[in-house]
Amino acid sequence: MGLHDQTVAIVTGASRGIGFGIAERLVAEGARVVVTGRKPEALDEAVERLGGVEHALGVAGHADDADHQDQVIATAREVFGRLDLLVNNTGINPAYGPMIDTGVDTARKILEVNVLSAFEWTRKAVRSGLGQVDDRGRPTGAVVNVASIAGLGATGMLGWYAVSKAALIHLTTELGHQLGPEVRVNAVAPAVVKTQFAEALYAGREEKVAAAYPLKRLGVPEDVAGAVSFLLSRDASWITGQTLVIDGGVTLGGAL
Repeated sequence: MGLHDQTVAIVTGASRGIGFGIAERLVAEGARVVVTGRKPEALDEAVERLGGVEHALGVAGHADDADHQDQVIATAREVFGRLDLLVNNTGINPAYGPMIDTGVDTARKILEVNVLSAFEWTRKAVRSGLGQVDDRGRPTGAVVNVASIAGLGATGMLGWYAVSKAALIHLTTELGHQLGPEVRVNAVAPAVVKTQFAEALYAGREEKVAAAYPLKRLGVPEDVAGAVSFLLSRDASWITGQTLVIDGGVTLGGAL
């Protein structure tokens, strides 16, 4: 028996990178997943890699689009018959440099996608009846938000992204407090993970960047996926409102 046998999950932004790694881990542990992303072709490839339509479905759209959110939640229930788990993984960072040089429209878009859409996904999933009661009489509904260590302190050049992740961490705290006991809400805060999204932070200098980490390597999607799987599982049934830092030890010395 896997950790997630018979459960159904939505993982946003899961055609590649951390989101795909999370979906892959959940499927390996017995869950069925609905994955989202902007590009239909990439989602089709992801579904095939996840084992096909018996295990996964892809629904293309923008994470902050209300109709897309409704469609994904309805698809999970109509095709797989239930919805237990939600992973808010989608995030954007279109601005790099001093915050004072970032226009308000860009800042607003970052907050809408990284924070407000996570709230809306959660609100709609909960209102649709996220989770059921397991054989021990405990609710199965759980949400994990993918934040970042950028939300824990100043980054210098990733200001609005960092602000959005700090807000996402506190959103996790508030929802964890308010949605119990029916639904648990937790977050993970990774450091640099080797994905296309983060490539600019280490490309061509990975060894130098990794040298600042006590574990002397950057993260890979599997590092985050294992932690997310745990937080969604029964093994974490007494954990809510928490943010688990997954950083190879880099923040131990105060660095972000």
